[in-house]
Amino acid sequence: MKRLAGLSTLALIISSTSGCGWLWGDEGYFRDRSTDYLDARQTAPMQMPANVDAKRIDPLLPVPAHVATSSETPQSFEVPRPQALGAAAESNEFSLQKSGDSRWLVAQRTPAEVWPVARSYFENNGFRIAEERPQTGEFITEWQGAQDLAPSMGRRVGSLMSDTDNQVRVRVRIEPGVVRNTSEVFVVSAEREEGSSADVGFPARSGNASLEASLLDGMLADLGSTAEHGSVSLLAARSYDAPSRVSLTQDGAGNPVLNLSTDFDRAWSSVGRALELGDVRVDDINRSLGVYYVNLAEGAKKPEEKKGFISGLFGSEPTKEEIDARAERYQVRLTRNAGGDVQVTVEKDINTVAPEDVARRVLTLIQENLG
Repeated sequence: MKRLAGLSTLALIISSTSGCGWLWGDEGYFRDRSTDYLDARQTAPMQMPANVDAKRIDPLLPVPAHVATSSETPQSFEVPRPQALGAAAESNEFSLQKSGDSRWLVAQRTPAEVWPVARSYFENNGFRIAEERPQTGEFITEWQGAQDLAPSMGRRVGSLMSDTDNQVRVRVRIEPGVVRNTSEVFVVSAEREEGSSADVGFPARSGNASLEASLLDGMLADLGSTAEHGSVSLLAARSYDAPSRVSLTQDGAGNPVLNLSTDFDRAWSSVGRALELGDVRVDDINRSLGVYYVNLAEGAKKPEEKKGFISGLFGSEPTKEEIDARAERYQVRLTRNAGGDVQVTVEKDINTVAPEDVARRVLTLIQENLG
């Protein structure tokens, strides 16, 4: 209370002395300083002591020369539009990725477009194709020595093999990328002694990391120059071999299960894209649990479609109460099994499986829109 009384007294004193020049006048403490800059005068540049090295400081925001030399202010000025990013996007259409000792090539093109140019790259460099499966995006070359390849390729391969007289073959695999309409290219090599007839299998990850990296580097340069011709493999453009990569089976209790022969990241992205293409409403997601929360009574959300003014007036958009009343909510769950593949199931909730006909309908819809 004493403090409040003191502040009130101070305010009363200040208001009563408002006419005093020392406080509010031109020379007062609270005078108006808004026009002081008009009286400013230019002074001599600051001089550094003779024994100190001066370092030039460039202005952070320099004034353009044509503006600095002009004393006239234009009546109108059009701000130039920013440069398009098209050129930058083209230069990054193909790129190499690395994780530990693994390397692979990422292309901003579909597997059907990458397949023919990747195959041509190896054939043009002297590799003979022994097996090819366009539906699965894979081809394998024959056993060959470095002398059997094109001269430049032979020298490169020979210098990277454990013995220049050995034979080598490669397996090239082209998979759909995690992002839609992209591809990932993997190369694995195997090596055996010259004259040997042993059927040396391909390792799980890498046979000769240096050789595989060199082949990917060469393919990167080749893809950038040949992919622009636009050749597309119609065989590779079809869905990838469904029986070996995607299969609809049943678990021990007879519940439908969709099996995906891929890693979890790619499976998660593919299932989400399949639900969107199948016009299924996804209300929420929980990637850590591997769950898409869907509503089968509604179509997929399309944020780019905005409700018009007239439709808004007449209330054509259903209310939340109407949506809840007719909702058919289920959970599409992705689970990684012991073998590394992913299983997709449909549940009513975490403790209740969906009816068999509903689960089969949803999983069939996902299967048809995968790829």
